[in-house]
Amino acid sequence: MVYRRFLKRFFDLLLAIFLFIILLLPLVIIALIIKLTSNGPILFIQERYGRNSRPFKLYKFRSMTDSAPQISNSKFTDIHNYITPFGMFIRKTSLDELPQLWNIIKGDMSFIGPRPMAITDIKVIELRKQNGGDSVLPGISGLAQVNGRNKLSDVEKAFYDGKYAANISFHLDVLLTIETVLSVLKMTGVFKETDIASNKSKTHREL
Repeated sequence: MVYRRFLKRFFDLLLAIFLFIILLLPLVIIALIIKLTSNGPILFIQERYGRNSRPFKLYKFRSMTDSAPQISNSKFTDIHNYITPFGMFIRKTSLDELPQLWNIIKGDMSFIGPRPMAITDIKVIELRKQNGGDSVLPGISGLAQVNGRNKLSDVEKAFYDGKYAANISFHLDVLLTIETVLSVLKMTGVFKETDIASNKSKTHREL
């Protein structure tokens, strides 16, 4: 209970500020490359639903063209026409998620927690209300992400989110952090260009 109510936020804030400082130069470089290689804003900003299903603005580096419709990837038939070359790289390496350090510093998010959903995922949002999955801050990664990511159904995602909320602990957060880092290094769950071209597999979203 002490970890859930006090220490988790303390560790999140401490680590987020530390990472923001040491990654400041890479963040600036990525921002400049995005600005110089494609038209549009540097950041992709979208309303998401967090703790207690309250909306907030989530920040990511933009990886798609400015003309891309804001729909889930599974609804695209030509998504490869919208992802920029550099956008493909930052998606594969998960560098597009780095601006969410600011969300953590602001108190919108945690490093580990249920992934914040957009209105296009209203079913997951509603299921979380029922099982308590929205009772905690959303995270950059979480139990659902290390157990299948977008290969999971909406019901499965909400189940893992509710399970995490009911079992928060320092030990669990450390394990999920390690698994997330390993997944990023292995690029587990990120889509490939061939998947985009065929549109046969689910891909993670610019949401």
